[in-house]
Amino acid sequence: MSTWFEAGQAQLDEIAHLMDLDTNVHAILREPRREVTVSIPVKMDDGKVKVFKGYRVQHNNALGPYKGGLRFHPDETIDTVKSLAFWMTWKCSVVDIPLGGGKGGVTCNPKEMSIGELERLSRGFIDALWQYIGPDKDIPAPDMYTNPQIMAWMMDEYCKLTGHYHPGVITGKPTAIGGSAGRTDATARGAMHIIEEGVKHLDIDCSKATLAIQGFGNAGLNIARLMNSIHHCKIVAISDSKGGIYNNNGLAPNEVAQHKAKTGSVINFPNADNISNEELLESKVDLLCLAALENVITKVNAPKIRARMVAELANGPTTKEATDILFDKDIFVMPDFLCSAGGVIVSYFEQVQDAYNYYWEEEEVYEKLQKKMRNAFQTVLSESKERKVHMRTAACLVAVGRVAEAMRLRGWA
Repeated sequence: MSTWFEAGQAQLDEIAHLMDLDTNVHAILREPRREVTVSIPVKMDDGKVKVFKGYRVQHNNALGPYKGGLRFHPDETIDTVKSLAFWMTWKCSVVDIPLGGGKGGVTCNPKEMSIGELERLSRGFIDALWQYIGPDKDIPAPDMYTNPQIMAWMMDEYCKLTGHYHPGVITGKPTAIGGSAGRTDATARGAMHIIEEGVKHLDIDCSKATLAIQGFGNAGLNIARLMNSIHHCKIVAISDSKGGIYNNNGLAPNEVAQHKAKTGSVINFPNADNISNEELLESKVDLLCLAALENVITKVNAPKIRARMVAELANGPTTKEATDILFDKDIFVMPDFLCSAGGVIVSYFEQVQDAYNYYWEEEEVYEKLQKKMRNAFQTVLSESKERKVHMRTAACLVAVGRVAEAMRLRGWA
């Protein structure tokens, strides 16, 4: 069985063939430029020292410094980090920001750690890796089970080690210490702008559209709120890891969120039917938002998908085989590294603001984000139409083409 990273390489190989990519450029892009694995000793609250494994992978920096999140997860491996660094290169490129692809992580279970242990682990990660990162080298950001407070500790540790104030070394920080307004819901808001363009293309009336959302974490909850409050979409189904709920008359996102906060899950929500995640995926809706895990739509269930449009907020939720099946079924899929790019765009905005010590109002951040996302969508859609390929292939062609051109101009191959 191939790894997730190998699957990404295989997709690159297909794109390289399709665009007749220079063989030397292709060879360079297939592998990350640097992989760093470190051991992080942390003194736990019971006085014992526990050693954690940490990773940072830097894939390509032809367009600019490496950029990508940090994940604290018990199942984190070098393969997942390599894969996500690989896709971060394309995510930054497809939305036309001057950054490359990187990713990091620590194998740990943050849910079982105290605040003090998390702080010592966060600072230990920077102690082990600070020479490889920097505002003009590699800029980490929050990801799965990391947050603005963790980013604040990491930024502070880097500043202590270098002896200088460098807020731009980390993004996703609290606004009080150099974070950007509009960062909290940036991923979902960026996805909303992609959806806005998608419904125009398909001639769907958002105010009359039905929406199902798999995954009800930060991205899922925020896309529910935005689509419901701004576009008046009727949300008929929501799920989390324990199951889902369905109500043909519509679900109120904030009420579902309150129920989940009290009970630990969306299931058993009043006046809604409990359904499985599989039933949610196969429900007949205008729009299906995937905001949970990878590989949830495969060649097995793809023939049963009935949504008119699929928006991928999660990483890799649809397999290659499934994407081809959905394309043949005339289901419009907006790929993850385009649809979920709002977070890295606002992280880029944060880096820019940190660099010249001047910060924008939230309205300006939102305006710039909307412009970036809409331009990216239209560029990919044009490529899709011209090449007669689905949006994932078109997005790859745009992203790889930009990176390859930068590598050519810099004389790398």
